[in-house]
Amino acid sequence: MTRRRQIYEGKAKILYEGPEPGTIIQYFKDDATAFNAQKKGTINGKGVINNRISEYVFTRLAHIGIPTHFIRRLNMREQLVRQVEIVPIEVIVRNVAAGSICKRLGLEEGQPLPHTLIEYCYKDDDLGDPLIAEEHIACFGWASQEEMQDISSMAIRINDFMSGLFAGIGIRLIDFKLEFGRLYDGDFSRIILADEISPDGCRLWDLATNEKLDKDRFRRDLGGEVEAYQEVARRLGLLQENAENEVLDFDSHRKKRGK
Repeated sequence: MTRRRQIYEGKAKILYEGPEPGTIIQYFKDDATAFNAQKKGTINGKGVINNRISEYVFTRLAHIGIPTHFIRRLNMREQLVRQVEIVPIEVIVRNVAAGSICKRLGLEEGQPLPHTLIEYCYKDDDLGDPLIAEEHIACFGWASQEEMQDISSMAIRINDFMSGLFAGIGIRLIDFKLEFGRLYDGDFSRIILADEISPDGCRLWDLATNEKLDKDRFRRDLGGEVEAYQEVARRLGLLQENAENEVLDFDSHRKKRGK
């Protein structure tokens, strides 16, 4: 088997050179990190579940006209995606107060925000992904005004769609992170959705009980991370009843045999 060339390894994924020019293979790891990688661990089978959830959400978003880098899922842990130039900005969409905004502004966790709030962070792990304003983005040329208009309008549309999607399966979308990239066609580029959408980058609470079904279970040492991720996948119809053990057993067996 030809050895693939690794392009990049991040906290949750590895990127490999794709089979065709302009494509990349995105591999989902089980590694879990929090607090800018100060806390590290493993959530068994997370990569398998995140691959399926992200595929599902990106496919649904494409159906409503959101351009994305997703092409197709290759196997249990890998996707084929379009190669893009990542805009160095994390887009945080907040519907309910949770996480860092509570610490920064003294808000009570779970407090509904007056309206959806979009925040931006500069993507730099060494700096701790600092919070920035649109003026910073314009000043340092990280994205043009037109690109930011596309990013903000897509973020709102994605939030509206995902809020309804998750509400329909008894889950409250608290907040989530998005990343965007530039897809080039000659000298012309357009902004498309990139990275992933999964419980790694979303806060998802059960509508009835407020039980956390996302990576906060790892951040806060709540336990039950695997079950929470599986529950999201199951409610989305991606994991049949009692099939999660088969999925994880198959993946474990595949890893023992080697890729």
